[in-house]
Amino acid sequence: MILFLALLFVAVAIAGFCAFAIFWPLSLVHIRDRHPQLQQELGAGAFANPSAWRWLLARGYRSADDRNLDGLANPARLSLLTIIAGLVCAGLLWALSAVLP
Repeated sequence: MILFLALLFVAVAIAGFCAFAIFWPLSLVHIRDRHPQLQQELGAGAFANPSAWRWLLARGYRSADDRNLDGLANPARLSLLTIIAGLVCAGLLWALSAVLP
């Protein structure tokens, strides 16, 4: 049962990745088009850049004071948190299944 729940958390992480793959590129395109100073801060290849993910998790987009960017970056942030939480919970349950008989 524990491994089944771990697998469900992996499924939650996959769902979070699907949302992330939609909203994060939209956020980056909006940043590219309307906020060149933020684009320079994020650098090239921000989609798969862990420092850009830290910027997203820290709500760095709030400094732009752009409601449209907030509307794109908030779901990207929530989906990234979903990915992280799903994988952490799955890993903890897997570790628990290895300890229990």
